Amino acid sequence: MNIRNSDSLKETLKVYFIMGSPNCKENPARVLEEAIEGGITLFQFREKGIEALTGDKKVELAKELQQICRKHQIPFIVNDDIDLAIELNADGVHIGQEDEPAAEVRNKIGHEKVIGVSVHSYDEAMNALEGGADYFGIGPVFPTKTKADAKPSNGTKLIEELRDKGISIPIVGIGGITAENAGSVIQAGADGVSVITAISHADSVTEAAKSLKRRVFEG
Repeated sequence: MNIRNSDSLKETLKVYFIMGSPNCKENPARVLEEAIEGGITLFQFREKGIEALTGDKKVELAKELQQICRKHQIPFIVNDDIDLAIELNADGVHIGQEDEPAAEVRNKIGHEKVIGVSVHSYDEAMNALEGGADYFGIGPVFPTKTKADAKPSNGTKLIEELRDKGISIPIVGIGGITAENAGSVIQAGADGVSVITAISHADSVTEAAKSLKRRVFEG
């Protein structure tokens, strides 16, 4: 599945669900199925945190979730683990500032895969763009407890700055986003929102995804 085209990528990023086993109250495969039923448009496998799976068990879960995505034609992206992304022939990877530079990742995964980069400043954004990033993840927009080492929330300031400077690369907001505040992120210039617990910890995963999608498309 090649989603690197800018226009199709903007649509793909609309409702971006990130999840691994530590983020789920029930079976991750079931959570993913329910989230897809609710209308997510992209899935990122992020197996990090307390009691995260490693080794063969991590690969096994990744393969199971990837098969679910393939069945429903949802792009499957891997967080940070470039080797795993290559092994699974994933649709792309998402990297942070502490990971390998985007240019090196591009050389490893080829030119048909998507690279997303977390950026926190204009300079980081420009470096990522030069390195071959396909989209930016910007945040935390709102305070979040999901990522232990998350930087302070900065609202939609950087999203607005990049758009004001004419940067048209697809952008997804991340961090503390819920159905209630998702519209403000889209209004600031983001193409989509990425969430973890707003979907994975919801009483009804499907309804949470539906609600988020509705707010994103309303803008």
